Amino acid sequence: MSVYKRILDRTSLNTDSNWGRVRTIDMHTGGEPLRVILSGYPEAKGETVLERRGYLNENQDHWRKTLMFEPRGHADMYGCILTPPEREDSDFGIIFMHNEGYSTMCGHATIAISKLAVEMGWVLVVRPTTQIKIDAPCGQLSAFVDLEGDKVHCRFHCVPSFVIALDQEIEISNYGSIKYDIAYGGAFYAYVDASQFKLELIPENYEELIQLGMSIKNAVAKKDKTLINHPMEEDLSFLYGTIFIGSSKSPNLHSRNVCIFAGGEVDRSPTGSGVSGRMAIHHKRGDVEIGETIKIESILGTVFTGKVYSALKYGNLDAVIPEVGGSAYITGQHEFLIDPDDPLKDGFIFR
Repeated sequence: MSVYKRILDRTSLNTDSNWGRVRTIDMHTGGEPLRVILSGYPEAKGETVLERRGYLNENQDHWRKTLMFEPRGHADMYGCILTPPEREDSDFGIIFMHNEGYSTMCGHATIAISKLAVEMGWVLVVRPTTQIKIDAPCGQLSAFVDLEGDKVHCRFHCVPSFVIALDQEIEISNYGSIKYDIAYGGAFYAYVDASQFKLELIPENYEELIQLGMSIKNAVAKKDKTLINHPMEEDLSFLYGTIFIGSSKSPNLHSRNVCIFAGGEVDRSPTGSGVSGRMAIHHKRGDVEIGETIKIESILGTVFTGKVYSALKYGNLDAVIPEVGGSAYITGQHEFLIDPDDPLKDGFIFR
């Protein structure tokens, strides 16, 4: 038998029983990756999603690094693990992960996992719209998968989203005084009009956007530490990132979002939780009426829809329930192998 014939015949690798094996399905929503971990990952112990998130962070964090960091991932990788539901009327729970740790909310992942739940038959598929209830660290999300022929479009109702502060100012080295808003859409963001520094929100400015976004995030988190406070849950009370808002060159689109989050990741999508927070800001300013839909693009030009589904009181705060929609795509099925003798088995990262 020739070597090439053996290559064609032998396409599966036999490994020792002590090797780790993790199976995933990889996706993207608007260009932003999502690695859905299906098996081989340790159990996330706890009664609530927040407790399970805390358990993984404290006891199993090397697994996150193994799958998010190089050589299996990269500095902008994003992933999730599914858990049993927390609430009686929920279908499943979800824990989000990235280069820095574990998110409290992720819109692009919610859109992707909702599509995958239908494609995999995890939920009962109902046409024209399948509703899925998901327990996230920030609360229960209601997702809707709209099915029309072979086309699949997903949208979700986020948790109550609200504004913390408008028209704040802070000094940033080399940029001077910068105005910003703070809002919550499952996570807290500082929202900044990019026209203040004449910086186009395009891929060519990727590195400068990271540096500036992280400078703003760190400065605002320090200045407004007591202000960034979730009324119901202390574990949600931190600034997740900076969202730059700019104009769109398309007359059909409202604007552009570029989110710098976690440890300097750049969201390739318009950022679902970021759009949720923007809906709260627009409603507060009177820019967007209840039921009105706007389209927001990403640094790649991919688009999410956003609207204020309803308004409500959340504790003492005026809040909204945003609806965010987009499309997700499956990119691969993987079985990652972890050789216990590999000195880099826990991953590494460059940023």
